[in-house]
Amino acid sequence: MAARDRAVGRGGDAIVVAAGNSSRMDGVDKLAHEVAGRPLLAWSIDALAASPAVERIVVVVAPERAAAIRDSPWLSPRVVAVVAGGSRRHESVAAGLAVLGELDTGDEGTAGDRVVLVHDGARPLVSAALVSAILEAAAAHGAAIPVLPVSDTIKRVAGDLVESTVDRTQLAAAQTPQGIRRSLLREAFAQHPPAGPETWTDEAALLEACRIPVHALPGESTNLKVTLPADLQRVEALLDPSPRSFGAGSRVGTGLDSHPFGPGSPLALGGIEIVGAARLHGHSDGDVALHAIADALLGAAGLGDLGRHFPADSSTPRGVASRELLAAVVAKVRDAGYRPASVDVTIVAARPRLADRLDEMRDAIATVLSLAPARVNIKASTGNLDGSDGAGRSISAQAIAILEPAS
Repeated sequence: MAARDRAVGRGGDAIVVAAGNSSRMDGVDKLAHEVAGRPLLAWSIDALAASPAVERIVVVVAPERAAAIRDSPWLSPRVVAVVAGGSRRHESVAAGLAVLGELDTGDEGTAGDRVVLVHDGARPLVSAALVSAILEAAAAHGAAIPVLPVSDTIKRVAGDLVESTVDRTQLAAAQTPQGIRRSLLREAFAQHPPAGPETWTDEAALLEACRIPVHALPGESTNLKVTLPADLQRVEALLDPSPRSFGAGSRVGTGLDSHPFGPGSPLALGGIEIVGAARLHGHSDGDVALHAIADALLGAAGLGDLGRHFPADSSTPRGVASRELLAAVVAKVRDAGYRPASVDVTIVAARPRLADRLDEMRDAIATVLSLAPARVNIKASTGNLDGSDGAGRSISAQAIAILEPAS
């Protein structure tokens, strides 16, 4: 087992438990699933590392993925080891605890008083404030966990019949990280060895079985654990919200393009083809939405306009796909030190009907720009019978693009 050396300080350690098999995720590997361009597990690790009190992190994963995660470029520098876990949670926790013991260079008494936090690899939204609060409470009381009050009415059910209503006033839902002094966790494992027959759903349950008091702190409603596919959607919305605020160095550009209808089909619009609809006239495929986005990106980067880079002459292939042009523009923007951060597009077209194709356009545009779909907003108007667009003789598009520094 390879591990990175790090001196033991006055802070705490953390074990990230990530050896599960995502059995309730309908075939989706939740820990490897990318959210805003990074695996869910990376977000969970970084959430712990955001607390300055967490000095060392051990990540416990399924044996078959240990080597790949150990070499992952997104791994936080706070991670001192990535090791294989067991088939049950407490076996994985014990494996992480053993690694921390091997890394210790101080005396056993000091190490025994040191707090270890155990955190679910599928909880990416815990705040640094809660992490620090649990660590401090565990140092003071021996063990501490975050909890949320149960708001729903709880029923005791047998089969398909309700037996009774449970008093919820003393009930709470447990979260992680759960903090324990290492000496107490070792004591608990001595009484109930990890390889024994018992199964513990969390560390607090193990401590309760050993009559070790556990202190409760208020948890966070946003500290979600991804267990079902719907949970992943909620976490994605919170980690990658739209719209967003942008910091120093961000730049804004606008773009506008319009093309009349010409002969032939299909219609290229918003990065997709609409079969049966007339094609727009132009030197390229005439995709006014992508042209407007390209102009907005170039404008934000101070790089002129699309016609300057791809003039309508022999230097630009006739009929070229606008997706290729937009991809080339994104490369030029990146060379200038920026990357797309958000795009908003309005298409004005009396024909064809676009309402049921907007999500498909959004996804196509997001792919070209390497953005999460939530960063792309696309909407359509009929033009209200006004002008060439409203009369159905042409289609126009306006776009606003925000760039952020590529660094």
